[in-house]
Amino acid sequence: MSLITIAAFAIALFFAMNIGASGTAAAMGPAYGSGAIKKKRNAMFLVAIFAFLGALAGGEVVKTIGGGIIPPDVVDVNVVTIILAAACLTLFIANLIGIPLSTSEVVVGSIVGAGVAFQAVYFDKLFVIVSFWVIVPIVAFGLAYGFGFVLKRAEKKWPALKGEGKWKKWLVVLLVLAGCLEAFAAGMNNVANAVGPLVGAGLIDITPALIIGGIFVSLGAILLGGRVLETNGKRITRLSLTQGTTVSSIGGVLVIIASIFGLPVPLTQVTTSAILGIGTADNGFKLWQKGIIKKIIKVWVVSPVFSLVISYGLIMLFLKADFYTIAIILSVFIATIGSISLAQAGRKEKRAVHDQGGGI
Repeated sequence: MSLITIAAFAIALFFAMNIGASGTAAAMGPAYGSGAIKKKRNAMFLVAIFAFLGALAGGEVVKTIGGGIIPPDVVDVNVVTIILAAACLTLFIANLIGIPLSTSEVVVGSIVGAGVAFQAVYFDKLFVIVSFWVIVPIVAFGLAYGFGFVLKRAEKKWPALKGEGKWKKWLVVLLVLAGCLEAFAAGMNNVANAVGPLVGAGLIDITPALIIGGIFVSLGAILLGGRVLETNGKRITRLSLTQGTTVSSIGGVLVIIASIFGLPVPLTQVTTSAILGIGTADNGFKLWQKGIIKKIIKVWVVSPVFSLVISYGLIMLFLKADFYTIAIILSVFIATIGSISLAQAGRKEKRAVHDQGGGI
């Protein structure tokens, strides 16, 4: 086995651990946020177990990631290493700041970046995937928003549904089961993001790829998932037991359906959209004013483009030695950062003038 092949596997497994932190750990966010599971560590262990079981059923999504976006003859060990490195770097940065980033968006962006570099992308299939990135979270928000109103009225009429009294034990059990369902869905859909490129390059068969990928996703959920769990569970909105059950059930069912058809969908977007739907039904649209919501949306938009540019740039640099293109990418990056910095400085200057009495 060559050094580049070893590097590809090492990056893929490290990526799988980050998927466990960013994607599958968020699956137990509602259970942890509502207090059904008191200890963060217990929540992450449950996620690890059911994410591994789900990974064993993720073959259809592996096929899509491995050869459904760009032609398989474009993908060799060098391209796979760059795809995984670009996706892993983007996801790792998101995990450091505690944002539940979509691993599907990151890895698809990296694959598309490689395809653009070789001018070989199945745009019809890519359009279907991107469409479902939009459709599925909207459906999750709509379902949760509707169920949220029903639950709000039901909890007023029957206070026991809030987890008070003799029904609390059963509501806790129901919520934890729903979280396990969503963790299973996470493994079924997201493990392919790490091992799919390896399968597409012919470096490993699907079955052993799913087993190994599932193990490392589980390790990532246990070792790295705490901050993302905190973000999804408590920093967006507090959930009752019935609300948490609704969120996890909606997320799990939608992602499992997508996985059956081989569609890589953003689990964290689905979960967070459902949480937003429940929170909006309960508290109104003032929830959207929270800074964490705005931050998550910004990262969702930037992440696939960021991983695409990194993947494209690395291929042009290391495989094609096209330094002119690299110069253009760096120039655009510097110009973008500079423009943002100038705009922020201008806004600060205007505020300073206003505060000193020189403004309107």
